Formats: sequence, C-alpha cells, structure tokens
Amino acid sequence: MNRPDPRRATVLYAMSATCAAIGALLWVRGRTSTPPRVYGSFLAADSYTSSAWQVWSQTVPEERLGLYLVMAGLVLAVAGRLLSDRRD
Repeated sequence: MNRPDPRRATVLYAMSATCAAIGALLWVRGRTSTPPRVYGSFLAADSYTSSAWQVWSQTVPEERLGLYLVMAGLVLAVAGRLLSDRRD
C-alpha cells in the first residue's frame, strides 16, 4: 500500500497555525486601529505617531485579509486532517 509521507500532515498543520495566527492578528489590528494618516510633507513619521504602513492594499483592508488568512488556515487544517486519516 502506498502511504503518504507522515511529515506532510505536520507541515500542513504548521502552515495552518501560522496562517490562522497571522490572520487573527491582522483582523484584530484592522478592527482596533485608527485609520492611517497621510504624511505628505515628510517620508517617515516620528516615534510618537501611528504608522501609515499598509499590509496589503487600499482595496483589501487588513480586517478582510485577516479573515482570508484564517479561512486559509482552516482549509489547511482540514487538508492535514484528511491526509492523516488517509495515512491510518
């Protein structure tokens, strides 16, 4: 019988956990942060102001990107579970 490599499920679980953790952090940041400021007169903001750095783009806010990453984490977890069940 041709069995899959047992490390594949572990790698999928690790990727799933990473996606879900980053997605949750981005979702929380998108829900709690203030809208970014635009600094037209100078390139870098001083240490007392919030950063205007965008993670993704203007069309996809951080909150939505976070939800996409959480969903990708869930899909990878299900794929890892199916792969480990098939191995047994």
